[in-house]
Amino acid sequence: MLPKSVSSWLVSGDGKVYIRLTAIFKMQKGTVKQKFVPVFDTDGRIPLMPTTPARAGRWVDTGKVTPFWKRGIWCVRLNQKPSDTKIQKVVIGLDPGSKMHGITVASTAHTYLNVQAHAKDGQWIKDKMEARYNARHSRRFRTTPYRQCRRNRAKSNNWIPPSTKARWQWLLNLTNEFAKSFPITDVVIEDVKARVTKGSAFNPVQAGKNFLYTELRKRYTLHTYEGWETANMRNVLGLEKDLRKLETNWNVHCVDSYCLCYWQTACKLDNQELMVIKPLKLYRRQLHVFQPSKGGNRREYGGTRSMGISRGTLVNHPKHGLSYVGGTSNSKVSLHNMNGKRLCQNAKPLDLKIKTKSTYVSLEGVASRRGTAQARRFPPR
Repeated sequence: MLPKSVSSWLVSGDGKVYIRLTAIFKMQKGTVKQKFVPVFDTDGRIPLMPTTPARAGRWVDTGKVTPFWKRGIWCVRLNQKPSDTKIQKVVIGLDPGSKMHGITVASTAHTYLNVQAHAKDGQWIKDKMEARYNARHSRRFRTTPYRQCRRNRAKSNNWIPPSTKARWQWLLNLTNEFAKSFPITDVVIEDVKARVTKGSAFNPVQAGKNFLYTELRKRYTLHTYEGWETANMRNVLGLEKDLRKLETNWNVHCVDSYCLCYWQTACKLDNQELMVIKPLKLYRRQLHVFQPSKGGNRREYGGTRSMGISRGTLVNHPKHGLSYVGGTSNSKVSLHNMNGKRLCQNAKPLDLKIKTKSTYVSLEGVASRRGTAQARRFPPR
C-alpha cells in the first residue's frame, strides 16, 4: 500500500502511478517505465551508450554498476572499466513552441528519450521585471543614501528582453542537461520563422533564436530544418500529429522532434514513453517586501535558500508526503505540492527527509507495478 498522504496524487483511477517533480521516484511497489538507461563511466561524469533496463538490472545484481537517479532518469555508474567505449552518433531534436517544447534523444539504433517541456511563462517574467523597476524607482525618492546613477550597462548590441532570453535559455539548459546523461554530439532544431512587422527592426523570436543558435554552436554541431520539411518527413514516415497543443501526448510535440532526429540518424521508433517537465517559479531575493507591516517595518523577502535548504528541493514530510521546499518564516519552511499549491508554512527542517535537489524543473512520469524481487536494483530513498 502507498502512504495515505501521497496516494491522492500518486494513483489514478486506471491503477497507474503518476510521479511528479525532479525524478520519477519509485514508491513501495512502483518503478520507472523507462525503455533505456544511461550508463556512466567509473567517475560518473562521462556518459556512455545507454543500455536496456533488463541488462542494467542484471548488472546491478552482479555488482558491476551502481544505480542512481539523475534529473528524473534512472542511471547506472560502472564499477569497473568498460570493455569498449565506442560512441555512436547521438542527436537531440528540438521542436520549439510558444506553450510546449518537444525534445527527443536518439541514435541510429534506438530512440532513447522523449520529453515534453512546458515553456517559460514570459508574462510572469515581465511582471517581475516591472515590479523590480518600480521598487528601484520609488527608492530614489526616499531620504536615504544611494549611489549615483550609472549608465544602463545591461543593454548592449546583443541585448534581448529578459522574458525572451529566459524562454530560449530554458531550451539551452535542457539540452546541456541531457548531454550530461547521453553522449550527444549533434543538435537538430526546427527553424522558427519570425514575422517582422513593417517598420519594425526588432523581433523577439528572431533575437531569441539567434541567441540559442550561437550558444549551441559552441558545443554541438547544429542542424536546422524548416517547418514544411518536418511536415514532409512526418508524412513519409506515416505519423500523425495531434493539433491539441496542450495535451500530454507523444503525437503533439515529440512527433516533430523525432522527425528532426530522423533526418540525421534514421532512428528506429521503439520508444514513445513520454516525460513531461515543467519549470519551477523561484522568487529571487528582494531588498524587502513591497508592503510594510504595522509600524513601517519591511521584512526580507525571496531568496533561493530556506533554512539552509535550496528552494525547489524535493523532500518527504511525515504528514504531507512528497513535496518541495518553498519560502521560510520564523525558522520554519513552507511546502508545496507538485502543482505549486502551498501545503503548509510551518514545517520543521528536522522533519524533512531530503530526496534530491531541483533548482528549476519538475517532472511528470508514469510508473508501473513491480515485484519485490527487483527491489534491490533500485537505489534506496
